[in-house]
Amino acid sequence: MKPCNLLLTVLTASLLAMPAAGQSYPTKPIRVIVPYAAGGNTDITARAVGTKLSQVLGKQIVVENRPGAGTNIGTVLVVRAPADGYTLLMGGAANAVNMSLFAKPPYNTQRDLAPVVWCVQGANVLSVHPSVPVTTLKQLIALAKARPGELNFASSGIGGSNHMGGELFKVMAGINIVHIPYKGNTPALADAVGGHVEMIISGVPALLPHIRSGRLRAIAIGSLKRFAAIPEVPTFDEAGLPGYQSTNWFGLMAPIKTPRAIVARLNSEVDKILASPDLKNRFLNSGLEPRGGSPEHFARFIQEEIEKYAKVVKMAKVKQL
Repeated sequence: MKPCNLLLTVLTASLLAMPAAGQSYPTKPIRVIVPYAAGGNTDITARAVGTKLSQVLGKQIVVENRPGAGTNIGTVLVVRAPADGYTLLMGGAANAVNMSLFAKPPYNTQRDLAPVVWCVQGANVLSVHPSVPVTTLKQLIALAKARPGELNFASSGIGGSNHMGGELFKVMAGINIVHIPYKGNTPALADAVGGHVEMIISGVPALLPHIRSGRLRAIAIGSLKRFAAIPEVPTFDEAGLPGYQSTNWFGLMAPIKTPRAIVARLNSEVDKILASPDLKNRFLNSGLEPRGGSPEHFARFIQEEIEKYAKVVKMAKVKQL
């Protein structure tokens, strides 16, 4: 049986009963581990959801940033934590990418982590420092072809959706640009805004204030349609690179043996939080689409992401770590 099918079977069977554990939970503060530095898109999502969840549950939600090793440091911390619902992971695309990117990943997303709820989905934006003499995607590609191996692109770290987005851009555009990974969006943005790297690929929330202030110039967005938050930024299709997409997502996960009743309680509360008008509008205005749904729905999505990024790693000829 495939790992995803096995996980779905366990989830479905276990959620038929709701023991007292879920009703009495929580009795103490809950940690949410963010495997990136503070201030990035994952961190923004975790803190927004955590604030609301704290109000609903009546217990403090403590967001801890544990960046490094392509999100492996933070993720492994959660995998090895007691499966009691008091240590959660705000996971993302890297948890799917790493299954193909690393020859021997220190965990298995489907065997070691229980999907709780899919929180949000967004798109990555390719932006340049204003000193880079381009305003369109075609001009950027032409510049990169004229200066092979000289232009750099920053990402929040190895294995993230923005790293993969950059590798896919290289292949589809036929250019040679150099990946500079950081331990999160905050240091990556600092160097991009400071002009230490020419390009950055990142999600809309972290980039938005810098795009609006003119400290960065948005070139194209990796979604199928333009985002309301930055309607002036064309899609890659519109800008001249048809078929290119680069999206990101974030969702809560827990150690695999976390009681199903606790997973169900968290899923139910966060699902309602994501549908609340104030948080929904906050996310939409910053370029993120609230998702929600059951743990089984999230598990199926993660399986699709693992399969998708396995193809991207292969197509982009990314060297396995």
